[in-house]
Amino acid sequence: MKKPELLAPAGNLEKMKMALIYGADAVYMGGEAYGLRAFSDNFSNAELKQAVNFAHSLHKKVYVTVNIFPHNEDLVDLPEFIKFLNDIEVDALIIADLGVYHIARQVAPGLPLHISTQANNTNWASVLCWQELGASRVVMAREVSLNDISLIKQKVNIELEAFVHGAMCMSYSGRCLLSNYLTGRDSNRGQCAQPCRWKYSLVEEKRPGQYFPVFEDERGTYFLNSKDLCLLPHLPELIKSGLNSFKIEGRMKSVHYVATVIKVYREAIDAYFDNPSNFKVDDQWLEELNKVSHRDYTTGFYFNKTTRDDQIYGSSSYMQTHDFVGLVKNYDNDTGMVVVEQRNNMKIGDMIEVVQPGKTNFTQSIEKMFDESGQPIEVAPHPQQVVMMPLRMPVAEFSMLRRKAK
Repeated sequence: MKKPELLAPAGNLEKMKMALIYGADAVYMGGEAYGLRAFSDNFSNAELKQAVNFAHSLHKKVYVTVNIFPHNEDLVDLPEFIKFLNDIEVDALIIADLGVYHIARQVAPGLPLHISTQANNTNWASVLCWQELGASRVVMAREVSLNDISLIKQKVNIELEAFVHGAMCMSYSGRCLLSNYLTGRDSNRGQCAQPCRWKYSLVEEKRPGQYFPVFEDERGTYFLNSKDLCLLPHLPELIKSGLNSFKIEGRMKSVHYVATVIKVYREAIDAYFDNPSNFKVDDQWLEELNKVSHRDYTTGFYFNKTTRDDQIYGSSSYMQTHDFVGLVKNYDNDTGMVVVEQRNNMKIGDMIEVVQPGKTNFTQSIEKMFDESGQPIEVAPHPQQVVMMPLRMPVAEFSMLRRKAK
């Protein structure tokens, strides 16, 4: 049984590096056009080239999203962009539209093409069709069950990828027009305003200004607001299904989110393959997934059709148990001092947890802090302020400091 690829989101260059360093085998990202996350930082052409070079230096892969549903005007510059991606040797394109697929085949015939979840592949016949057209991989629709994935895998000879963790969309595999109607921003061309997360109430035509809850809750209801996907407790079933790639959602999530989630799934996958017969999901992994910003977790469509229990009706807010406060830039073995870029207010006396790529976390209190000139300080209040502090053991670059949320 081959170990599945762990595929991470990369909203910008920093997140891409963190994902790979914390254990991802590959990353997916978008350029400044043609992807479905227009409000992510995304990558300029120069940054895309830099990202590919960095990933390949680690013997890892980069997939670029070209998965909008384009109108005619969107196609004008598309061939040149695909040629550029081919020239910098990205490892695959992620595509949803048949016309984009056709153009990519014409201008970059040797470039592997992955079929996006937005293409709504829910059965073996459609996957087989993409296989015969020459696609390298199909990303399963989110509405597909684990049993369906196993059956599809038996019927085709093409790689299958599926989301295993992250935010869920209330629409059919991400195809939605709510944003278009309510804000004029086209969700199918990367500009979704996420109106499914808004608070709604009912208004009767002849009684304007009187708002009635859609559900029996005086605050109104978030009846389009899905819980987040988490399949870590079902890792053995996922592996046995034959999936080739486990995909984490989150190109618009934080560095802390991406690194933490990837580290957990990396450790879990490796632990399974080290000893499949005695594998057990570690409670600490589940605790880690609660430390990052998330909604309540669900298993989505994997084991049954979703119900009202898979939605959140009282709020659209996130929860998390810990705050990300600093990113390690350098560690001096001679002095035991670490250089940290502040990401949240921190002060003397804070109890922090140090999260390292590929190593066990440890905790300690902040006993001393110094500014860049070496002057002692009590607090680091400024965004991305560079500070120095002693740590009780050596740490690697890209380690994270966090503390319990207040």
